[in-house]
Amino acid sequence: MDIDAYVMANARSWERLEQLVRQRRRSGAEADELVDRYQQVATHLSVVRTSAPDGELVAYLSALLGRARIAMLSSRVPSWRGVASFLTDRFPAALYQLRWWWLGCLLANVIVTGVMMAWLVHHPEVEQALIGPAEVDQLVNSDFESYYSENAASAFATRVWINNTWVSALCIALGILGLPVVWLLFNNVANLAVVGSIMIQHDRGALFWGLIIPHGLLELTCVFVAGGVGLRLFWSWIEPGGLSRSAALASAGRTAATVALGLGLLLLLSGIVEAFVTPSPLPTWARIAIGVLAEVAFLAYVFVLGRAAAARGATGDLGADLLEDRVATQA
Repeated sequence: MDIDAYVMANARSWERLEQLVRQRRRSGAEADELVDRYQQVATHLSVVRTSAPDGELVAYLSALLGRARIAMLSSRVPSWRGVASFLTDRFPAALYQLRWWWLGCLLANVIVTGVMMAWLVHHPEVEQALIGPAEVDQLVNSDFESYYSENAASAFATRVWINNTWVSALCIALGILGLPVVWLLFNNVANLAVVGSIMIQHDRGALFWGLIIPHGLLELTCVFVAGGVGLRLFWSWIEPGGLSRSAALASAGRTAATVALGLGLLLLLSGIVEAFVTPSPLPTWARIAIGVLAEVAFLAYVFVLGRAAAARGATGDLGADLLEDRVATQA
């Protein structure tokens, strides 16, 4: 291939991409053109690499594509279309495709919590080794209930959201190591089992469940989703399938980042419920109904919207146009 002729034939496209990259603000048409030009120049780069590997030209086009990719990401972040696509395609599709991991995690933790709570209830002597009589009395008659109303609702919602988001982020971030995720989840459910067993032993079970269920269904589901996604991240380099370990881990990591971002939004919702619904004067049945409704809405989001998004080809990973500069071509 005559490299000089190829440069002359495509220089206008490269110059136009340069102009679009330098622009700080772009119209919708210009943003679409940026994507089109990016794909076009990526094809040019592939042709040059394959047919006439000129070092300077390859370096120039690679740098141009790198700047264009950053420009596309920066322009897509505030886009309402991008937000809508995330909420209706990427996030629900990721949840649906990873459903067996987080459903398995959820089921295992529910079983462990139930077994631990039942065992503690039938072995009241363990309570005495864990916490003194004065602390038990304060927890049962005051602290557990007042925890949800002793602070301003907005401040409490923010604190709960930050704490739960941090726990979920740790489950995902430490997922590559495997065991730390199991330890985090065990600590979480062990605390729930201990407090629940103490409340039940002292005839405060109705109060315990009436305060836990409204926000706890969605909140704990989010934590178990994070745990399942973290374990999937661990498994991606243990059993990469048909990919290399680095490629499998990269793909799982990008999908995990999608889930982490979406869980932040869901945990904000559960934090609002915990701060404004759980301690509210509504009847217990009404507060529980709100919690059940939130959980059902989440499951419908996954198994209706997520299933449809997965059927359309959404995966939770980034789009192919943002992953590589190389485009397969035939010389």
